[in-house]
Amino acid sequence: MEVYDNIIETIGNTPLVRLHKVIADIPCPVYAKVESFNPGNSVKDRIALKLVEDAEKAGKLKPGGTIVEGTSGNTGMGLALVAIAKGYKCVFTTNDKQSKEKMDILRAVGAEVVVCPTDVHPDDPRSYYSQARSIAEKTPNSFYVNQYFNLSNQQAHYESTGPELWRQTDGKMTHFVVGVGTGGTISGTGKYLKEQNPNVKVWGIDAYGSALKKYHETGEFDDKEVYSYITEGIGEDLIPSNIDFSVIDYFEKVTDKDGAVMARRLAREEGIFAGYSAGSAIQGLLQLKDRLTPDDFVVVLFHDHGSRYVAKVYNDDWMRQQGFLD
Repeated sequence: MEVYDNIIETIGNTPLVRLHKVIADIPCPVYAKVESFNPGNSVKDRIALKLVEDAEKAGKLKPGGTIVEGTSGNTGMGLALVAIAKGYKCVFTTNDKQSKEKMDILRAVGAEVVVCPTDVHPDDPRSYYSQARSIAEKTPNSFYVNQYFNLSNQQAHYESTGPELWRQTDGKMTHFVVGVGTGGTISGTGKYLKEQNPNVKVWGIDAYGSALKKYHETGEFDDKEVYSYITEGIGEDLIPSNIDFSVIDYFEKVTDKDGAVMARRLAREEGIFAGYSAGSAIQGLLQLKDRLTPDDFVVVLFHDHGSRYVAKVYNDDWMRQQGFLD
């Protein structure tokens, strides 16, 4: 029988789907790696399983323990599913920029959610990074996941996403494009792909208000680059150790508006109901189209599902309030 023992066994092996209308101006084939087919509807399911299993092997997570993490929502969902299958409790911190749907979904799968302010420095005790560390320190038998600096994040993609893409494209892909947040996806996947073919180009998509692009280009963290922005899931106001900048060939920034509008186009023109960062990734690729030739083969990773953004990107009133719709 073709059956699974539990939900976490269904993680991975997500489809590669060719895009048509939204990339009509691009001279080569473009395929979307649609990670919403994972059971938690995002690419973060992959790292959740790896982070927990590595913590178990290291003795950092013991039976009946509590998983604590700061998350924009998707890593929390993946961790919650793994926790259910393995018998752990979960406490997650997030920031008030994230959609209400993400918080409601985390609570629906049994997690405790602590909402923290967005517009504070990462080192501020009120930030969702600091709050997660504090909760873990105060909770007996707990494990602080720390996805930004836990290198199991990067390794998960080196072991799963990279090999999948290489197999699915029969080794023909020339470009990998993905939004960058914690950096695990682009670094782990990019490392594997470049080991197979050093000529594969790895392009990171960043947000205006994030420090990543300038840090990649100069090696310096510029506070002036950091300011509040609306796009969810990509960009950072710190430099995670999971980002291997040597793997990344180029960063492209995309505006909040352009990412949101493109996400809506993906739903209406391609039938792919994807998250905010998928729109940003395709928009970033379009901005770089002059670097592509007819012989190229591009894969763009779509992080998560559009259901996370129904009250925002897919809500006409919200889009008008932001000035994103006429």
